[in-house]
Amino acid sequence: MGGRELAAELGLEIREEIELDKLPTNLPRRVPYSFVKSHVLLPIEEHEDLVVAATANPLNLEPLDELRLLFDKEVRAVFVSETVIMEAINTSFHTEEGATTEFLAKLSSDSEGDTENQAVEIYDLLDTKEEAPIIRLLNLIFTEAIQQNASDIHFEPFENDLKVRYRIDGVLGLRHTPPQEYQSQLLTRIKVLAKLDIAEHRLPQDGRIKLSMGGREIDFRVSTVPAIHGERIVLRILDKSNIRLGLDQLGMLPTMLDDFRRLISLTEGIVLVTGPTGSGKTTTLYSALWEIYNASINLMTIEDPVEYKLPGIAQIAVHPKIGLTFATGLRHILRQDPDVVMIGEIRDTETAEIAIQAALTGHLVFSTLHTNDAPSSIPRLIDMGIEPYLLSSTVAGILAQRLVRRVCPECRTSYIPSDEELEQANLDRNTLNGGILYKGEGCVSCFGSGYKGRHGIYELFLVDEQLQSQIAKNVNLSELRSYALQQKMTSLLQHGAHLIRTGVTTVSEVLRVARRSG
Repeated sequence: MGGRELAAELGLEIREEIELDKLPTNLPRRVPYSFVKSHVLLPIEEHEDLVVAATANPLNLEPLDELRLLFDKEVRAVFVSETVIMEAINTSFHTEEGATTEFLAKLSSDSEGDTENQAVEIYDLLDTKEEAPIIRLLNLIFTEAIQQNASDIHFEPFENDLKVRYRIDGVLGLRHTPPQEYQSQLLTRIKVLAKLDIAEHRLPQDGRIKLSMGGREIDFRVSTVPAIHGERIVLRILDKSNIRLGLDQLGMLPTMLDDFRRLISLTEGIVLVTGPTGSGKTTTLYSALWEIYNASINLMTIEDPVEYKLPGIAQIAVHPKIGLTFATGLRHILRQDPDVVMIGEIRDTETAEIAIQAALTGHLVFSTLHTNDAPSSIPRLIDMGIEPYLLSSTVAGILAQRLVRRVCPECRTSYIPSDEELEQANLDRNTLNGGILYKGEGCVSCFGSGYKGRHGIYELFLVDEQLQSQIAKNVNLSELRSYALQQKMTSLLQHGAHLIRTGVTTVSEVLRVARRSG
């Protein structure tokens, strides 16, 4: 019998949610974090002679007795699902804004702190039990970066200090400068957590850190490189609870989304997604796989690394040190009778050739490529040594994408753009609603940037019979692009212009990520 059925049997009140905005700020913090997390139990209301506590386990009576002793009041239990309680716990024990800065200030003035490196595993970032200052500092940095939705943390040693920068919405910003005397211990601590060789300072190393934050599983991909003032470490944050899969979540224009759905429903051919690192290519491919997944087809992927686990899909991580490359892994995948294959990236001629052969033998192949726009993918593959006639018969479509920052809704304001600004984005003043555009002034919510969150911009290059003929003839890139635009392909800049007109983003953001090519 599940918790909900037990609660009903015992006559407990059942609540579907906890109103976080009405939750007393200090009430949950009067109970140790380790206690509420381990028992999935949270006090949510306090009255004169009564405390109401949310529990996911109606039969766990001992912690309720401990709450009675702690508050010296009667405690009444209500049933709430574990997921809802954990979300409320995370919100209640959220690290306060500026906590890292305050701790650094204290660290700078406290010369007696124990800064020896500790090899203790981080189990939960929100568990604030007493630790050595370096461990506490690193936990605060990790927690702050996650709560601010950073995608990367950069630890950069310079001659006189260590700079800590977060990449938020695709843009790096300086956050902290810890005292130089703590540089070595801080970087060593990261290497210990990532299980790297702490004695090796001359060669680059790669590793991974796994930890949790109030029930959320979070991975950090760690890369170190030797620089002249010490090792530079970059951590990529992979927050599994933050990924939103689904083609409807991507932000494509409706007609483009319909075309892309038709493309990924084909039974054979190659579908490519292009763009720079960090432009959301993997999320798009995962969303495509999720869209077409069902029990009647065999989906397999080979990735470097596997960023997020997809239920029901066989995912393989490359391991070059033991000879498991994209090419060798792909050969073995094709012996597993797949219907759809996703290749993390086409990096070399061998992988491209196997992908072509897979498409020719009746498989649907998804992959990524690094090019400036969608039409550029064809010359790129030809440069790799793939024959044009093979590309013309296998490539079904290419999606190019970028991510632009959204105007912050809290400080959004309208303004009248200049003629020069409109010309840069190919905008006509007559098409603007009221002749105005929007920008963010900068506020606490967006850390003064004027932007909060990101939105995709896309162009979809569909290969029809005419284009197949042109690709087979190996026509130049400008002719390919010109034909695609004649066929009503929406370019990255055109999609960006639409988002500018509708107040989603700004001219400078679109020009930052999209070249003026159409």
